[in-house]
Amino acid sequence: MRAYERLLRYVKVWTTSDDDSDTVPTTARQFDLARILVDEMKELGIEDARVDDMCYVYGSIPAAPCCEEAPAMGFIAHMDTAPDFNGENVQPRLIENYDGGEVVLGTSGRVLSPEQFPYLPDLAGRTLIVTDGTTLLGSDDKSGIAEILTAVERIREEGIPHGKLCIAFTPDEEVGRGPHHFNVKEFGADFAYTLDGGIEGEIVYENFNAAGAEITVNGFNVHPGSAKDTMINAVLVALELNSMLPAGDVPAKTEGYEGFFHLMDIRGNVEKTEMAYIIRDHSMETFKARKEMLAHAVKVLNEKYGEGTVCLEMRDQYYNMSEKIMPHFHLIENAKAAAEEAGAAPVIMPERGGTDGAQLSFMGLPCPNIGTGGFAFHGPYEHATVEGLDLSVEIVLGIIKRYAAWKGRE
Repeated sequence: MRAYERLLRYVKVWTTSDDDSDTVPTTARQFDLARILVDEMKELGIEDARVDDMCYVYGSIPAAPCCEEAPAMGFIAHMDTAPDFNGENVQPRLIENYDGGEVVLGTSGRVLSPEQFPYLPDLAGRTLIVTDGTTLLGSDDKSGIAEILTAVERIREEGIPHGKLCIAFTPDEEVGRGPHHFNVKEFGADFAYTLDGGIEGEIVYENFNAAGAEITVNGFNVHPGSAKDTMINAVLVALELNSMLPAGDVPAKTEGYEGFFHLMDIRGNVEKTEMAYIIRDHSMETFKARKEMLAHAVKVLNEKYGEGTVCLEMRDQYYNMSEKIMPHFHLIENAKAAAEEAGAAPVIMPERGGTDGAQLSFMGLPCPNIGTGGFAFHGPYEHATVEGLDLSVEIVLGIIKRYAAWKGRE
């Protein structure tokens, strides 16, 4: 079975996570795909395939004869889809021999266009996988799952040499909680890769340092006719706070290694207004400075309007995995060589976000991220190509072959 065939089955299982939920996993529906995957893994000969009570799927394949000294390699993808857009009732559509132009997405009124996605003409001639415009596709990250299990099937069918292989599928990656209950010791890998990137051949070992901030502005509401020197309008104070942050340091005006403040949500009234920010930067020094800048803005406003007017809760979410990958740079070199051998141009780039691997690397499992052949994640324009998924499978197999002969040399 090819990877895209698996993907078409997986995307029809609704697995959207929920950032507002305190349960583990955040949505019980993620178990639906987890159980399907356990059954499929067992059919592929992964005898110890299992899902635990927190919806983490694990399984392993013993090393092939003569490969017992090779390092145990892990491959990880996540089952949930982003809560940013509807992930229920996904209706994928295949467009064979895509012409590189506009694609009307069902009757949604949306059009996948080179005007918004300039690389689309480069995909001409491929088989494009799109949505009907009413849902996201779920290539993020069900393509990664499909590619891992397709690689396992190929190993079994073709007798490809391999060291011990460790497989895991996680819940709740899209809400930043994928590794929170991941059992690194039980997983059993020396090194791992997440398959959770974009274009095939993409290799990521640098990502943002990340924090989240929840801000509550407490106003003082009186009749506007007698409000002089008395009213504190929480909405206006919130806007004032936002104006104290650098106007150019937002996602829409930054790229590459440039960090940002992202105001994700603001809601409220004169009496009370709530704001949610994410803070991102590749540099730890600048990351700390950004957090200090936000805390200072809160301090200034409390001095101006009274203590307790603005309340800040800020927490770190993950850190730049480069620190943990650099001592094991063979992970990048071998992924690059595997991509070249598969005929995919390696694209080594910083991640303007995070993956499970960012947190897992700090939990003792060095874990860079590689591409899956998907594009425009988290929305109705999400798409992938059949050929991109196939190439990503070849890259995984190339990595496995290289480590089978590697014998653990650093």
